[in-house]
Amino acid sequence: MRKDKLYFLTFISITIIFLIMASLGTQYFIRVSANQQIEVQIESSKREANEVASLISFQLMGGVDKKEVKENVQKTIENTNTETGFVCLFDWSGKEICHPDITKVGQKISSNQTLLSSLDEEINSNDLYDLLINKKDTKKGLSDYEMESEVIHLSPVKNSDWIVAAHVNVSKMNGQLKNLRRNFYIIFIIMGAIIIISSFLAVRLIGSNYEKQLELKNTSLETEVISLSKLNTDLVAYQQKVVKDPDPIEEQSDPLSDASKKRILTYIRHELIPVSIDEIAYIYTENTITHVMCANGKKSTSNSSLDDIYTSLDASLFFRANRQFIISIAAIEKIIKYGNSQLKILVQPDSAVEIIISKNKAAEFKQWLNL
Repeated sequence: MRKDKLYFLTFISITIIFLIMASLGTQYFIRVSANQQIEVQIESSKREANEVASLISFQLMGGVDKKEVKENVQKTIENTNTETGFVCLFDWSGKEICHPDITKVGQKISSNQTLLSSLDEEINSNDLYDLLINKKDTKKGLSDYEMESEVIHLSPVKNSDWIVAAHVNVSKMNGQLKNLRRNFYIIFIIMGAIIIISSFLAVRLIGSNYEKQLELKNTSLETEVISLSKLNTDLVAYQQKVVKDPDPIEEQSDPLSDASKKRILTYIRHELIPVSIDEIAYIYTENTITHVMCANGKKSTSNSSLDDIYTSLDASLFFRANRQFIISIAAIEKIIKYGNSQLKILVQPDSAVEIIISKNKAAEFKQWLNL
């Protein structure tokens, strides 16, 4: 249940993060794409208006009657107001002379004054985009005609009082922006589903692999703990056995040999002191000097090497831990794991130097405890 809750929270977190990023990114990309599309339409409408103005000016300069020119222009642009952009012709008083919708001829032309208030003012893509986005708000102060189209460029006809106006079909353009927005949303939804699902599966897969590795480590650790616990149990059992049977079975030998195994000679300064084998906690070398530590905490030195001393000790009671230490079974307080398959021996009295049994000698030590 805890894993399912964790996976659910992970899924929710990824979804929330994506939605936040998508909500910010979508608006930005929609505006950039819409501005590019509007910019293309504005440039196209400007070019068309300039070309029509030049053509009308050329006809008037050629002596063609104004009435005939108006009829030709009206026939040319008639019913083009259904396209995204179209042109119309009006005079300096603002009266329509030619318009794709013939019912508009003779009416006064008007446009959003915030977009275009004079011949010198040019509309840009941001202005038109804001108009399209805020269409519902601007509709309160504009007529239906104003909302159907918007003047974006004026091109005067030379040698006349006529002006060619380039219009953009607001409804048509708004429909294109809606399609653009819908396409972006569809793309982001598909991308979001793919990213969220793939991220969730990746997190779950990585989490499962990590859990398996963790379980293997825990299993290995449990095995080591059990092994170490058994080792300490064997230690206690062996120590109790030694206490109950202080005189281990010895092979028959001459009396001098037996006596030499009962004690060793040590020195404290210049005083010669015999130390009973039973009183020895551990023996170690430091700076080529052999030290003998007794269970009562007294320390003395010996002229013999560790090898020589070890040969005179009972192998069932003493163990050669390493090149530096010989330890007594009675002095071992605890055995703990150290490093990679090594063992660390804690003794009483405490040793200033750590007593480490190497990996190669650990098996021998375990066998010694099982004697």
